[in-house]
Amino acid sequence: MTPFAHRLAAWQARHGRNHLPWQSDDPYRVWLSEIMLQQTQVATVLQYYPRFLARFPDVASLAAAADDDVLALWSGLGYYSRARNLHHAARQIMGEHGGQFPRDRAGLETLKGVGRSTAAAIAVFAYGQKEAILDGNVKRLLARHAGIYGATDQPATLAALWHEAEARLPDDPATLRRYTQGLMDLGNSICTRSRPHCDACPVAADCYAYRRDETAALPEKRAKKTNPEKHTVMLLARCGDRLHLYRRPDHGIWRGLWSLPEYDTLAAADAAAQALGTVSARETLPTITHKFTHYTLHIAPLAVRIAAPVSPADWLAQEQALAKGLPAPVRRLIEKLRAAA
Repeated sequence: MTPFAHRLAAWQARHGRNHLPWQSDDPYRVWLSEIMLQQTQVATVLQYYPRFLARFPDVASLAAAADDDVLALWSGLGYYSRARNLHHAARQIMGEHGGQFPRDRAGLETLKGVGRSTAAAIAVFAYGQKEAILDGNVKRLLARHAGIYGATDQPATLAALWHEAEARLPDDPATLRRYTQGLMDLGNSICTRSRPHCDACPVAADCYAYRRDETAALPEKRAKKTNPEKHTVMLLARCGDRLHLYRRPDHGIWRGLWSLPEYDTLAAADAAAQALGTVSARETLPTITHKFTHYTLHIAPLAVRIAAPVSPADWLAQEQALAKGLPAPVRRLIEKLRAAA
């Protein structure tokens, strides 16, 4: 039988994704896409990647940017530590590597926010290095094909998956690039989490899970945790077309982003509104639910109009606010206000 890697590379050439904007040997473009694609679907990244690249076309422009400018372009993409790490790594590249990306996995792993699999992907696509990737799609594909049991976050399971990932690598750089992209594409479109399309899979003939009808059992799932529910009140204070926002502290969720002030109760939010100036109108808006990895946040927006603010300097025009790095639910609220105006 044709080796696994060659079957997958041939399938990728015919059926894979071959026109993504980051498919290049430019390490900057590859690195940017790999960071954006962590925890985020390709369809979502396709909305953000061109805008980000237009504003920061190379690592030098990104390194020189203000934190607010980077966070503003990332706003809504989530997992904001990725943006901060990206910015930090750009400055590492300029300051420690003379503006040049490291050319091997070990060097790439020294960059902030770049782990083993991300470094390997950059090394493969930018430099043709023989390295193995192991993202979520690849873990699922290899667990099924090789018959590897155990939750994929367990050390023994991870070690077995890495062994398989490395053992299957082809030697030819051109095949290696297609094979690596093929792993991602097959996991995304064929070897899906539920209802995989095994009849269209180029490696089904020797797939452990397919031959034993165990695609639903592999990979084994982690024990489910019940995420806690949290509640907050956000004060949406307006004075004309200006909004009252503040910059969040450099710790906790949404650190460093601009946001609406938060309170534990409506009464506390009302008191804060009165401290801003004369309240001329008040309305409670529908609750917004925002899911984080480890908990669910329910946001009750309290919208008030301030006729005579105590401190006019503490307010931002809506367009100014939207140019800042904002948490996704805050951005949606402000955009709704602008659309309704």
